[in-house]
Amino acid sequence: MGIKVDFRKRYFKKKSDKRKGKDPVFVLDAQFEAGNELVVLFGRSGCGKTTTLQCISGLLKPNGGKIIVNDTTYFNCHTDINLSVQERGLGYVFQNYALFPHMDVKRNIAYGLNGWPEEDMDKRVEEMLDLLHIKGLEENYPSQLSGGQKQRVALARALAPKPDILLLDEPFSALDMVVRMKLRDKIKEIQRELGIPVIFITHNHVEAFTIADRIIIFHNGRVQQNGTPEEVFYHPENKHVAELVGVNNIFENANILQENDAGETLILQSGKLRVVVNKSCLKETDRTSWGIRPENIRIFPADSNEVSVKDENTFEANVKSIVNKGSSKIIAFELQDHRNLLTAEIWNQFFENTDFDIGNSFLVKMPREKIVLF
Repeated sequence: MGIKVDFRKRYFKKKSDKRKGKDPVFVLDAQFEAGNELVVLFGRSGCGKTTTLQCISGLLKPNGGKIIVNDTTYFNCHTDINLSVQERGLGYVFQNYALFPHMDVKRNIAYGLNGWPEEDMDKRVEEMLDLLHIKGLEENYPSQLSGGQKQRVALARALAPKPDILLLDEPFSALDMVVRMKLRDKIKEIQRELGIPVIFITHNHVEAFTIADRIIIFHNGRVQQNGTPEEVFYHPENKHVAELVGVNNIFENANILQENDAGETLILQSGKLRVVVNKSCLKETDRTSWGIRPENIRIFPADSNEVSVKDENTFEANVKSIVNKGSSKIIAFELQDHRNLLTAEIWNQFFENTDFDIGNSFLVKMPREKIVLF
């Protein structure tokens, strides 16, 4: 049970370009499988996430391939199956909620229950009002609701018909942080209770890794990685994934110089910069790329007694710039002997107790176990 996706969707600059045999300007090649779990589609704008959701829902027709949800074929180009949106048994929550402004909350929720006996319809609406904690708003119109209330009504309407799959297209983008956090928990609770696939789009990487059972990374119309948050976060498979999950310090195409006697570590060289990494993280190759997250870089005073430049992956560096991030600071360091730039993130408490003026010297250490290879 779950969802199986394997389809292509092509976009041309003009309709006539397709007839003339010109190459498409964008090709979405979506291939992934997921169980009855909460799946986040993650990637930059324009990578194909929303198009994937629209093809699953039936709002768009792929140019080829198949889509199967819980053993029901939604689309198959080989057998000429293309179920309508109504036949697909799904719930869809749009980014702008798409509530009917002329209907009160109760009628908005009941909209997808046309054909149900009135008694069953009323019972189901009451269940949704309880589930989403919007009881008492039945007679309110969308214009009288807050953003969070509108989102809950949209969710209630999508869930009312008992869908086989729930599709959520950046549902929290217009909400403040407190409301977002509450609704994240509610979405996870609903998914566990209903036991259906929930496909969730977000641009927020914290939200993605907080809410997901599985993350599917898109880049330029293709799936780059499909795995648990831990797999994607700690073991990105390429540069595109690494950048998306916050590995800002990336060094590409490093040469592999040698391994230690025990065969546990390797030395990589990127320009003049040499670092020691765990061999177990490396795929079979003679070159690799590596990176480290800003929050994993350790910083010490230049005259520290704790570390020295003779220690593994420890370098002298000067402060180049400082950016205030609110609860933390982003500091760009230039490594003195290598001219490489490293970005580190530190909490304000440490920053306030240390002299981080531009040009000041420090020792920066990249712990071997925090370096990721891809």
